Amino acid sequence: MILKDLLQGIPVKQTVGSLDIDIKNIDSDSRNIQTGDLFIAVKGTSVDGHDFIHKAVEQGAVAVVCEHRPEQLPDGVTCILTGDSAEALGWLASAWYGHPSEKLKLVGVTGTNGKTTTATLLYEMFRLFGEKAGLLSTVCNYVDGEAIPATHTTPDPLNLHRLLRKMVDAGCTCAFMEVSSHSAHQKRIAGLDFDGAVFTNLTRDHLDYHKTVDAYLNAKKMFFDGLKKEAFALTNLDDKSGPVMLQNTAAGKYGYSLRTLADFKGRIIESRLDGTTLEINGKEVEVQFVGKFNAYNLLGVYGAACLLGKEPEDVLVKMSMLIPVAGRFQTLHAPEKYTVIVDYAHTPDALNNVLGSIREVLGDKGNIITVVGAGGNRDKGKRPLMAQEAANASDRVILTSDNPRFEEPGDILNDMLAGLDAGQRKKTLSIADRREAIRTATQFAQPGDVVLIAGKGHENYQEIKGVKHHFDDKEEVEKIFRGEL
Repeated sequence: MILKDLLQGIPVKQTVGSLDIDIKNIDSDSRNIQTGDLFIAVKGTSVDGHDFIHKAVEQGAVAVVCEHRPEQLPDGVTCILTGDSAEALGWLASAWYGHPSEKLKLVGVTGTNGKTTTATLLYEMFRLFGEKAGLLSTVCNYVDGEAIPATHTTPDPLNLHRLLRKMVDAGCTCAFMEVSSHSAHQKRIAGLDFDGAVFTNLTRDHLDYHKTVDAYLNAKKMFFDGLKKEAFALTNLDDKSGPVMLQNTAAGKYGYSLRTLADFKGRIIESRLDGTTLEINGKEVEVQFVGKFNAYNLLGVYGAACLLGKEPEDVLVKMSMLIPVAGRFQTLHAPEKYTVIVDYAHTPDALNNVLGSIREVLGDKGNIITVVGAGGNRDKGKRPLMAQEAANASDRVILTSDNPRFEEPGDILNDMLAGLDAGQRKKTLSIADRREAIRTATQFAQPGDVVLIAGKGHENYQEIKGVKHHFDDKEEVEKIFRGEL
């Protein structure tokens, strides 16, 4: 593409050099730059791309987008100064791939918990409607039925727009994506034309990055603030942060609720371990999901589908056909008549939601045995809170390793134990080996009991000292059922 065509719509402070040059490729990683490319220097959390401008030029970059002009650029290299090169990267990526998000009905889902489930169920529902759809999620990206492994909740701008282009070329009419707080704060969603946004909830998470809950909230809110007036903004009115998302958005404002009047009002009629009877806007539907938190997820899915033009009755029919997302309240039944639930819950609130849903169904007819850990090199403040939630709602707790990363598992477990009082410690074991912890939990289980294995859900690895080792909670449980462990 010609450079001046790429730059349309991007705030440019100053240009030095010609804009009538042909660009062969664009990239923000100097290691990928080749002759004829455009290099975008972005300030990252640990690395500043401005430090690599000269390396990019040495490798053949003919133009550079940056926030401050480097010294002694060679003649013939064009320099474009902009106020925010991270945001410029998003718009450049969009232009490079032909603005694919404008050719799709694109809906973003944000919140602490429920993003993956809500986005995935929307994707699955629209495929049930017969439409070709795309998905960008923590678990996996999909271009219609083609799976493309995910490395981040929200990809970097170049990969994001490339995937959206692939969706358009495959004939997709809509796409659903998780929008993480990191991606909003880092401008990774710049250049995207959203037709709708869904907010699920907000609880403590990612404070290792955002530092405060207000900063975390504002990162989510930035996404809603940037919506166009033709889009819809759909929020959970039962979450205290839900209405905040609507304060400054230009989009159409809608809400869903289990407790108050809303555009999409739900009520749980009956809960079972194999599903729930829901009432939504006065109509009953049987769904294969358990728990109040899933009722909220389904209300978000219902509302978004209706706002995208689907008939409410048809949405309910398709909703009854949906199945749980891998690693999200995934239920496994043991030959010995106890139940194992594998869930991704890795925040105090998510753990509280899952345990509350299990107790609601179980009543006093069985015990809850919870296996839970906390990730290394992440927000340490939530570790004692995770242990407290598990101990408060379980009959027995086994604290174990999650993804220790570069920390010692024992140190993480000690941080978790620090949140427990003497009474809670009496029903708590610490077993760092996750396989052994799961096996021990199943040995405790009696007929009618529920074993919750929380924290990793769909993940099929454990990250230890920078190395990912294959480990899948569901696989471990199935081995136990077969008598292999």
